[in-house]
Amino acid sequence: MQKEVDQYIQQFKSGYFTPLAQTARLTEEIGELAREVNHYYGEKQKKATEAPNTVKEELGDVLFVTMIMANSLDIDLTEVFEKNMKKFNQRDRYRFERKDNE
Repeated sequence: MQKEVDQYIQQFKSGYFTPLAQTARLTEEIGELAREVNHYYGEKQKKATEAPNTVKEELGDVLFVTMIMANSLDIDLTEVFEKNMKKFNQRDRYRFERKDNE
């Protein structure tokens, strides 16, 4: 996925934005996700004039911007994911009640 995102970005003269600008964009996308979650699962109803976005679409935008930021910082998200899963599987193995009763 990161390679495909990089190919997309490379077609534009502006290329990757600075990390600060990307952080602002990521924050914006997370805000849009929060708004959709609030509309679907919270008490705040959507205005009749608002576009019918979905939580799925907004999560996709967050993922896309995360990959852009990772690419620009030369971070392999697969490697990061694997390290995080190892950490969570060790550190949090018994943090929550397990289905296998261990």
